[in-house]
Amino acid sequence: MIIALDCLTLAGSGSTYETLLGRRAVDGRLQTGNVGLTFGSGGAALSAMVFATAALDKAANLLERRGVATTRGATLELSTTATHGVPIALVERAARPAPSPTIVDEAAAVSALDHVVVRSPNPERAIAFYAGRLGLDLRLDRSNPQWGSRLLFFRCDDLVIEIAHDLGRGISDAPDQLWGLSWRVPDTARAQARLKAAGIDVTDVRDGRRPGSQVFTVRSHTEGVPTLVIGGIGRW
Repeated sequence: MIIALDCLTLAGSGSTYETLLGRRAVDGRLQTGNVGLTFGSGGAALSAMVFATAALDKAANLLERRGVATTRGATLELSTTATHGVPIALVERAARPAPSPTIVDEAAAVSALDHVVVRSPNPERAIAFYAGRLGLDLRLDRSNPQWGSRLLFFRCDDLVIEIAHDLGRGISDAPDQLWGLSWRVPDTARAQARLKAAGIDVTDVRDGRRPGSQVFTVRSHTEGVPTLVIGGIGRW
C-alpha cells in the first residue's frame, strides 16, 4: 500500500530550511533525495506526514477493511483517532519528484532524510498501527535503559519512521507526537562547517549510535523541530 514517505509539512519559513538543507525550494516544495518539505502556518512545528501510494482507491479500500476511517480530498486523510493524534495522509504518486537544486557544495548539502521521530506513550499501540494497519516493516524493537527509551524502527522505502517511547513515563493512552528529524549528508564535517559559517548553532561532530556514523545536533534555525544531521552510513 505505502511505497514511500512523500513529504512532511512544517510550520514556519521555507527560506530557513533552504539554508539548513542547502537546497532551493521549487514551487513551494523543498525536495531532498527521498522526501519533500512543504510549509504552512500555525499548528505544531512538525505538523503532518504524507505517504505515497501507487493507487489511492485501493489504499482507501484497504484502510477501510483495517478499520481506519479516512476522508477523501486532494489527499486521503486518515482519522487522527486511528493515527493516535498524528496527522497522516496518503497521496497517489507514480514517481518521486526530482531533488531541489543545491545552492551549496553538494557534499555539504543535505542529501536525504534518514528518519522521522514520533514520540509515543504506548509502543504496542504504535506497532498495531504502523505495522498492522499501514503495513510498514518493523525492522528493530530495542529497549535501552541507558538511554531511558524503547525505540521501534519501521522501514519505509529508504528511510525509517522511528517510534520513541520514554521508559520512565510508563504506558498511557495519551496521543502520539510527530517530533523530530534526522537528515543525511555526504560529508558530516563539511556540512557542520557550512551551517556554522551561516550563523546556525550546531554542536561539534561526534560518533553516532550506529557503527561508523558521525552526527551533530542543529540547535537553531529548525523552526522548533529537534534536528540531527548524520553521515558516514549507507541507506537503511
